[in-house]
Formats: sequence, C-alpha cells, structure tokens
Amino acid sequence: MQATDLISDEQSLGVFLLVSVLIGGGAAFLAGRTIAATWRPWWHVALYMAPLGLAVRFLHYALFDGRFLSLHYYLVDYAVCLALGWLGFRLRRVGQMVSRYSWINERAGPLRWRRRDTAASPDTPKSG
Repeated sequence: MQATDLISDEQSLGVFLLVSVLIGGGAAFLAGRTIAATWRPWWHVALYMAPLGLAVRFLHYALFDGRFLSLHYYLVDYAVCLALGWLGFRLRRVGQMVSRYSWINERAGPLRWRRRDTAASPDTPKSG
C-alpha cells in the first residue's frame, strides 16, 4: 500500500491535486466566501460541502475511472472541500466584520478580529 492510496484511488498524486484540491477545493473556497457574504452561519459550509464532495468524487469516477461509491475517498474529498470552504468563509467573514463594523472591530490576523480597545486610544477626547 502506497501513501497516495490513503488520499486517492488513482495512482497519481497529480490527479488528486488537480481534481480534489484545485477544482473541488477552489469551488469550496468560493462557496465558503459566498456563504459568508450572505451572512449565513458557519455550519452551512459543512452542509454545502457534502454534495460538493460527492461531485468531486464523480469527477474522479468520470474522468479517471476512480471509485465513485467509496466512503473513504468521499470523506477525503469532503475534508478537502470542508477545509477550503471554511477558509474562504473565515476570510470573508473577517473582512466583513472589520470593514462594516470598523468602529468596534479591528483585524487581529488573517482569520480573526477583535474588539477595539476604546480606552487605550490616545486620539479620543475625554469627557468630564
């Protein structure tokens, strides 16, 4: 058993990278961004990636004679789609929270935001 047998039923890592990561993962990334853009909750990403994982499995079957009804390889494709879908969702959500609510939030990294500390801001006038 080779290491590539764990992630793909084809004997080529390139096929896995092309179909599962590039095509399926790219679609998942865009779907995750769209889910965030419509202000849906994060768990919708998990729901929408289930049929996308099945579509990726179908591409393996139709284009490269892979196994279509294989739970193991479906879960691998689903995991790739879920990870890239969540990444797209999180990047878009952070951008939304920082740009739309800039008076409350500030960026704390590419995947996080935090509340602004208004007490530590030196340019805000003090009343009283």
